[in-house]
Amino acid sequence: MFSFFQKKTYLVDYLHGLVDMHNHILPGIDDGAKTVDDSMELLKGFGEMGVTHFICTPHIMHNHYDNTPKTIKEAYKTLMATLEKSNLSGTSIAYSAEHMIDDNFETILENGQVIALKDSFLLVEMSYLQPSFNFDIAVEKMAKFKYFPILAHPERYMYFHQKYGTYEKMKANGIQFQLNLLSLTHESYGSGVQKMALKLLQDHLVDFVGSDVHNVRQLELLKEIRIQNKTLNLLLPVIENTIETFY
Repeated sequence: MFSFFQKKTYLVDYLHGLVDMHNHILPGIDDGAKTVDDSMELLKGFGEMGVTHFICTPHIMHNHYDNTPKTIKEAYKTLMATLEKSNLSGTSIAYSAEHMIDDNFETILENGQVIALKDSFLLVEMSYLQPSFNFDIAVEKMAKFKYFPILAHPERYMYFHQKYGTYEKMKANGIQFQLNLLSLTHESYGSGVQKMALKLLQDHLVDFVGSDVHNVRQLELLKEIRIQNKTLNLLLPVIENTIETFY
């Protein structure tokens, strides 16, 4: 039967209890929420979906978002002060970072300026323009410091789409993959990214999911995503693994 006729369901109906381990909710320190009010609006919107646990992951990106553990902690404390006074009593936030593998990454790794997810995982990313020239070396150094790399949104690196074996090599090298939930619709990043997201799921290469939400527009788009039941069946174990790992 043509996929057009296959039953689809709203993704948000299955996100209750998710720990969103990749988002840009902390205010004023990257390209995500600009103010505390923006952050609170996002937290409220997620809460209406049943998502109340977050690990906030602002960018650490040399010469763009030169965040440090100190700047991120300060933004976290600012948001926490408002959250504690709000009626979102069931909402829980922690903080980490999304680390760009750039020319400064190894320096901050060696100087203890990275911020892990749950003690031992590091969320890392690459440029969308080209692979990080030092990626393999960075992975080796992360292992030396007893960190496990999680590559953020592998489906969004278009330069790997025609080199699918690269994904398999990364997995064989111990790198875990975090899929963006927004990649499950072509309206977010395009149909090419959507197709790759589905293929990675079908091949069981995805370990975790996150929203990577930066703003209310993306949150509203997340609420409208509809997926086929066969995709949902592939996604549910990944959602469960994300909850079990980061709750």
